[in-house]
Amino acid sequence: MGRQRKRVVTGEAAPLPRKDEKPPAFHRKEKKKKVDIGKVFINISIGLCIFSLIWFFYALYMRSNLAKRVATLHPSPPVLDANCSSAKVSTERFWGSYRPQVYFGMKTRSPRSIVTGMMWMRQFSDTDVNLRHTCEQGDGLQGYGWMMHDGITFGVQEIVDKDFTLTTEFVKKMGGGHGGDWTWRITAKQQSSAPQAPVISLMFYAASDTQGSLEAHVEDRNRLASITGFSEELGNFKITFRKPVTGELSSAKYASYNYLQTVSPGLEKLTDIVKQSLNRRFVYSPPSGEKRHYIAIDTYKPPHHQNQQKPADTRKEIDFVVHQVTVQTPFQVEVLFESGSFHSRPNQLVGSIMTQELEKRKAEFDTKFEKTFGLESKGFSQAHIKFAKAALSNMLGGMGYFYGQSVVQSVYNEYPLLYPEGALFTAVPSRSFFPRGFLWDEGFHQLLLSKWDPQVTREAIAHWIDLMNIEGWIPREQILGDEARSKVPAEFVVQRNENANPPTLFLALQELIEQLSSNPEKAASQATLPFLRRLFPRLKTWFEWYNTTQTGPLPNSYRWRGRDKDTNLFLNPKTLTSGLDDYPRASHPSSDERHVDLHCWMALSSGIMASIARLLGEPHHDYEISHKVLSDNNLLNELHWSDQLHAFSDYGNHTQAVSLQQEKVYVPPGQPRHQFPVARLVRSVRRAPKLQYVNALGYVSLFPFLLHILTADSPKLEHIFRDMRDSNKLWTPYGLRSISKADPLYMKRNTEHDAPYWRGPIWININYLAVRALHHYSNTEGPYQEKAAALYKELRTNLINNVYRHRYSSWIRPKNLTVRVLQACIQQRRGQGGSHNQRVQAAGDQSGRVRKYFWIARETCHTNSSSIGAWYRASLTHSHSQRKSRREMFLQKKNHASAAFIFLICAIFLSIAQCLNDDVVYITMQSPT
Repeated sequence: MGRQRKRVVTGEAAPLPRKDEKPPAFHRKEKKKKVDIGKVFINISIGLCIFSLIWFFYALYMRSNLAKRVATLHPSPPVLDANCSSAKVSTERFWGSYRPQVYFGMKTRSPRSIVTGMMWMRQFSDTDVNLRHTCEQGDGLQGYGWMMHDGITFGVQEIVDKDFTLTTEFVKKMGGGHGGDWTWRITAKQQSSAPQAPVISLMFYAASDTQGSLEAHVEDRNRLASITGFSEELGNFKITFRKPVTGELSSAKYASYNYLQTVSPGLEKLTDIVKQSLNRRFVYSPPSGEKRHYIAIDTYKPPHHQNQQKPADTRKEIDFVVHQVTVQTPFQVEVLFESGSFHSRPNQLVGSIMTQELEKRKAEFDTKFEKTFGLESKGFSQAHIKFAKAALSNMLGGMGYFYGQSVVQSVYNEYPLLYPEGALFTAVPSRSFFPRGFLWDEGFHQLLLSKWDPQVTREAIAHWIDLMNIEGWIPREQILGDEARSKVPAEFVVQRNENANPPTLFLALQELIEQLSSNPEKAASQATLPFLRRLFPRLKTWFEWYNTTQTGPLPNSYRWRGRDKDTNLFLNPKTLTSGLDDYPRASHPSSDERHVDLHCWMALSSGIMASIARLLGEPHHDYEISHKVLSDNNLLNELHWSDQLHAFSDYGNHTQAVSLQQEKVYVPPGQPRHQFPVARLVRSVRRAPKLQYVNALGYVSLFPFLLHILTADSPKLEHIFRDMRDSNKLWTPYGLRSISKADPLYMKRNTEHDAPYWRGPIWININYLAVRALHHYSNTEGPYQEKAAALYKELRTNLINNVYRHRYSSWIRPKNLTVRVLQACIQQRRGQGGSHNQRVQAAGDQSGRVRKYFWIARETCHTNSSSIGAWYRASLTHSHSQRKSRREMFLQKKNHASAAFIFLICAIFLSIAQCLNDDVVYITMQSPT
């Protein structure tokens, strides 16, 4: 039988598979794979490591960039052209008395200038060597300072030593392409009180600063007749030393001569070189008189390692040449500088020719002074006018030209860095103690100088702004060059970029803007507009730096950085950056603080920024908004008004229950006490601090009024005027105290070494702002207009009487009244980390005993002296000579007032006569005796 087939039903037939269709795969149950946790962890770790390395190197890169920023200059074009100070561009200002740190000297406004100067010493004196060169507190001079100085062409200075007076005069004559010629004339006279005519050695020198050559020309074996030289900035030149005479038309006097030519390791070593070269082997033998050995320069051999750095050619090594002339008073001697490019010289600028030129310049100075300040037309006496001229002259004679590198550091730098090289043309606060530039001082300096010569102000501001770094920070203390650095302790040299200073340059800019607005056609003002245009890009960055780095904890609040952090050593940690040093702030520094003075500075600055932007046609809306917000009296009241004190105050972590206590040092029984540390005064806190207003009534409380932030109808003015006039608070017959007499910290020492500085003493820059503000409110319609006018007249009169009628004797604090008018409108704590208070003269204790504050030192003139010469000598009195005792040495060190700058105390008030259109204001300087 055949095989039976399966029957296939047509409807149930399975479809044939297509060629491109694969048969279904065979599915089977798979087991789940286990996750390898270890491998995952390793992968994550590797990823994190890679990310960390990337982040690490990125952070290093960013930190490196941030570390460089502190020493990176601002990228916008400099305000000043590179050669703006050169002889070709600024011929008249090329040479000048731009060495304020020496008693008498000149240099050019160039980075590597040939410098000239004078030293002197008295022969046959009781002391061994009393060489004078750089302005020093310990020299014991009765005084020194410029009587006349126009800032450009001439100057007359008087230096009063113990038994003789030196009058130094210089006059310039333009010609050639290197600044022209100049001549010095030094006149020495015996003082009437001297028992006999002293014999004096004058030493005139020229030195090159790493550039140029000098060659000495000697006659008669010992007499240096002249020096010839060459430098890139000066070309060829010749310095001639004329023989001394008794007068302009008199015959020569007997004199002994010596000279020195050597290599100098640096300009800061010139005094040391001369001292080390002195020898007693020389004989002074006048025709009528006994022969005596005198001290004179002889030879100097530089250290071997320094000499090796110089070229082998001996002639080229010479960069310091000194001419010494030893002669008995009275006498007159001249030194002539002649430029090699001055070809059409009809006669030398000596003798009667110099006298004629000098008298011509004096007459021009007098005419310009009266035209600028109008004192004679306002009825001031000739004595007052001479006083005012000396004030202005000392400001102009205190202008210096510095070149070098600051030492700076930021939080991103482990070690300090050198700032790029730069130049600075600036006034100095003190020729003896602070012969360098300080940022917040310069604004007050230029308030006066902008009246006399706006070009000086423009150049000074431009030099400061050109030193700005990429962040907008300007080092507040400019220590440029080895000469400047030699006067500063090493620990104070470094400038830190978180530290600000009051932006007082805006005050000077405000004055320039007002001059431009009131006299746009005046030649002196026409250069202001292009100057502001070049300045504005950097000015924006500077303002923004303040507005971002000095902000406070609340919107539109501000806080000074840089307060002292070692709170155990200070009764109240200082705020050096504010310019007000030991003024009472929050007892425990913290980031919660709000500082009212900085708030007001920012309000002022934003308003001036808006004015400049509007003047230039730049966007000004943001600045106007900032000014409007910061000037809002309601905001100011909310942030800073203390209902308890009825005054504007700082805010912070504060307690008043603090005092200085003797530190307890455990000495084991039987052990000698001297083997253990000396007990210090440390701070004792009796009550924990809390966030509150700092109830210290004083200058800080006045800032909304001082800078015109308050509206004329503000009821706060009533409280301010009441506190100002209260003799138990701020008022004295001599000016406004820095803090209230009723304050717990009034006249309290901040450490065992720091005398009170802004805790009672009267400061002229703040009193100037007060007089200016009173004048503003007395001329603005409001309910307190009459009160402001009365206070203005009274305070102004007190200041006038105190500065002129009682001039410059000892400063006395009978019982608890301290009156000390500090120098030159702007004297303040400088230096990076050190206390300016440690340099302030203080005597007495904290009890009711009389305390004397010596103002440039000895009393040598009574207040009824009518002689301007006698008055001037008294006004320039210096500190006592150094004592050997520890306490007296400490007191002498602290007497930091510069003789030449004593006049600057009233100088700033010359500007009031103009800007207030009123009588000139002189500032008082007498203790309440």
